[in-house]
Amino acid sequence: MLKFLYWFPRIVLSIIALFWFVFALLSGAESYGGGIKGIIYNSPNAIPWLILLVFVWLAWKYELIGGIIIAILGFLTIFMFNVFNEPIALFAFTLPLMILGGMFTLHHYLVHKKTVE
Repeated sequence: MLKFLYWFPRIVLSIIALFWFVFALLSGAESYGGGIKGIIYNSPNAIPWLILLVFVWLAWKYELIGGIIIAILGFLTIFMFNVFNEPIALFAFTLPLMILGGMFTLHHYLVHKKTVE
């Protein structure tokens, strides 16, 4: 159980963050002429996902702080992506971030509890 709580959120969240980062970086590049120039001009669209990658790295190093931040970020996506009207966005962005952030936090508490006993 502890190995699952250790590896699952790390791997899944890394894949999610990398996927959305690359998607955001490349998706609008064509409207700027494509190629490297288009990617550079479109790079501001990928900044939120780059920030998520930084938080994933933080959660790898410091589970409790990183897990809480990722869960809060998941909650904030409710307002950023207006998921009140879009249930697909709720399942694509909000819930995975909140659940995976919670898994980081839960793993921290289970390991800490085990070492205290």
